[in-house]
Amino acid sequence: MKNTVLTLMLLVLLIGCKSDKKDTLAIDIAEITSEEITVTETENQKEFVVHPISHATMVLVWDGFTIYVDPVGGTEAFEGYPSPDLILITDIHGDHLNIETLLAVSTDKVKIIVPQAVADKLPSNFDAQVDVLYNGNFKERFGFSIRAIAMYNLREEALQYHTIGRGNGYVIEKDGKRVYISGDTEDIPEMRSLRDIDIAFVCMNLPYTMTELQAAHAVVDFKPAIVYPYHYRGKEGFSDINIFKDYIKKSYIGNEIQVIELDWYPDKK
Repeated sequence: MKNTVLTLMLLVLLIGCKSDKKDTLAIDIAEITSEEITVTETENQKEFVVHPISHATMVLVWDGFTIYVDPVGGTEAFEGYPSPDLILITDIHGDHLNIETLLAVSTDKVKIIVPQAVADKLPSNFDAQVDVLYNGNFKERFGFSIRAIAMYNLREEALQYHTIGRGNGYVIEKDGKRVYISGDTEDIPEMRSLRDIDIAFVCMNLPYTMTELQAAHAVVDFKPAIVYPYHYRGKEGFSDINIFKDYIKKSYIGNEIQVIELDWYPDKK
């Protein structure tokens, strides 16, 4: 890897006290700071590894498959990582879609999941690889079920940034494990109504998405076992992740939701 990577192995426990789900994931520590987290499911030893690249960009390694989310930053951002099997792109903005990076990191075998607005901007040589998903649609690829979730702004002053139906958040599911990637959104009903999410990546930055408290309120509503704050640099600097964490911790279900901080901004001063 281009950075020294700290790998923390977390034993994932099956807990029966959170809803009626049989294989809810939990970890036994409240706060972790790291550049990479590996969650190993003890029952079947299937790994889920999070590699934060920057802001909205990440590499997920899950059960031997590699997923790139919003790949930007050129080839140097992905040095040392496996080539992707699957690429998910959430929106048309430059921190989510960079065609030069996409051309550089993709192969002719990779499948690319996008909303229609992104597909409209891709060169034709990607046509055979692209699956367009509209909000609510899903696609099966490599044993993963990928469902597109709405992402949009609610505040009047922010409606210009993300209109309903243009972009996609995603819920990825495999072998009963469900991972939510919010994309650029506020605390919309479609997020709050999610259920049985094991791992969530939730944005928070102004003026483009939502406040730390909006994000925390939504997380308390849909109750993921693990939540990673990401996409938290805004126009005026960085969101205060402690506000997000403190609200969740003080909520009546705070002990059931583990907040994990990763280094999404290696260039942060």
